[in-house]
Amino acid sequence: MRIVIPGGTGQVGTVLNRALTAAGHEVVVLTRRPAGPGEVHWDGRTSGPWTEAIDGSDVVVNLAGRSVSCRYTPANLREMKDSRVLSTRAVGEAIGAAARPPRVWLQMSTATVYAHRFDAPNDEGAGVIGGAEPGVPGYWSYSVDIARAWEREQERADTPHTRKVALRSAVVMSPGRGGAFDVLSWLVRLGLGGPVAGGAQYVSWIHDHDFVRAVEFLVDRDDLTGPVNLAAPEPLAYRAFMGALRAAWRVPVGLPATRWMAEVGAFALGSDTELLLKSRRVTPGRLLEAGFAFAYPSWPEAARDLARRRRGGRRGTSGPARASTP
Repeated sequence: MRIVIPGGTGQVGTVLNRALTAAGHEVVVLTRRPAGPGEVHWDGRTSGPWTEAIDGSDVVVNLAGRSVSCRYTPANLREMKDSRVLSTRAVGEAIGAAARPPRVWLQMSTATVYAHRFDAPNDEGAGVIGGAEPGVPGYWSYSVDIARAWEREQERADTPHTRKVALRSAVVMSPGRGGAFDVLSWLVRLGLGGPVAGGAQYVSWIHDHDFVRAVEFLVDRDDLTGPVNLAAPEPLAYRAFMGALRAAWRVPVGLPATRWMAEVGAFALGSDTELLLKSRRVTPGRLLEAGFAFAYPSWPEAARDLARRRRGGRRGTSGPARASTP
């Protein structure tokens, strides 16, 4: 197949590109800074010669969007939203105008669209959309607003000949440098991999191999449209999550952190505590119902595999990647 990946130079795009290329597909990456074969320039906002890559393609997987690992300033939040909404609009317009449109458009979204909760998991059917939860910082609603606007832009796109799927993805765990697994492993090796603010908040995640397999599964399944959760079926509390990660790295202890300590650490790392403190209890209802079998359903096994690959320096389906931007 010919597969176009807008915004495919970030870590997730690099994982997907390598796996799909290794499987024999022709992959075209749309990026603002093309630097190699198979990369085509676009600005992530307006039509241009890049639309020729979409016309005649089989699949589009749009991953474009500014990284969420930043301080949630008004300017950064605006850029997060614009980079997602405008790039999705541009992709939709290109698909709608194509003489030979792709048969499926997989659009990246986020599991952050669901509510902060502890009592029950959020799947696509019974899950609660966030933004109005009591007892959480008010600005957390911005992330939900961005996610909803992101999905709404794909829904509105006039692409009658192209099936549309919104990938409500949890954090993709890959051993490549700069991603979530790398940052959390660094904290563990420094002895800081203990619970944060008590550690009761849930972590949803997906192993990079399962992310690729889920994408392939959704490409093949013509009966699946709309939002699909890409998350391992066993989310777990942060304290257990970090305990399993410490075990994978053979680090016996991890110092706990209070909420204010997390604030200081997030400020130092140029990030935001919502990424640590929001309870993301998300399960892949539609994937499981459709018969998808996870290779890594539980975090301890996944963490051991990722740590082993990182120790061995194997590139696998991961490795260095450029910033995840349009």
